[in-house]
Amino acid sequence: MKTIGLIGGMSFESSLVYYRMINEAVRSRLGGLNSAEVILHSVDFARIVALQKAGRWDCAAKALSDVARGLEAAGADTVLICTNTMHLVADAVADAVRIPLINIIDETAASLSAAGCLRPLLLATRYTMEHGFYAERMARHGIEIMVPDADGRTRTHEIIFDELCQGRIEAASRDDLLALIETAKAAGADAVILGCTEICLILDPAALPLPGFDSTEIHAVAAVDFALADRAQERQVA
Repeated sequence: MKTIGLIGGMSFESSLVYYRMINEAVRSRLGGLNSAEVILHSVDFARIVALQKAGRWDCAAKALSDVARGLEAAGADTVLICTNTMHLVADAVADAVRIPLINIIDETAASLSAAGCLRPLLLATRYTMEHGFYAERMARHGIEIMVPDADGRTRTHEIIFDELCQGRIEAASRDDLLALIETAKAAGADAVILGCTEICLILDPAALPLPGFDSTEIHAVAAVDFALADRAQERQVA
């Protein structure tokens, strides 16, 4: 089994989900008491948020690159940035290490394409919805994302940072997100991306007005696929 390196803490609420999903997937595939080989570096999210608000993405890239190098030195065979927003600096982090970075946008795009969904609604932080990096990378896969209007983007961002990242799950906020999905469906959306790793805490992707794609689960499964690839090949040879 290969070792998975996680850059977590952004927020720690979603890092908990990553750890659980990765280990549940390994146990499901290997059985018994098997669990994943994982190295987690959990950063201080307040420091990263301060850099986001100041637009200091260069400093954020350096901070996460330093973490990635530490994970590599500790024995990780791959690295994941456990947040959609910080994939804005994913290329810089990938360039800082020799091990592969599993990109959450690419993995989510692959899942959408496999399902024939090419015009999804993206629910995420304002940075992810507005900075262009997510839409541009999705476009490489032939996927045209939709986002809520300005008020909807503001509301979604508030729900993520003021509630979900702080461990609060509000029924009224769930209703607001579902209303955004209904609006997008009427406008032609064919799926919805839970494009913030905390949104799975408030929305069940299997119980939405449109097919739901949970980027956290997709990313975690991709990590397990990587970690167990050699075992799968051994079984095929046998």
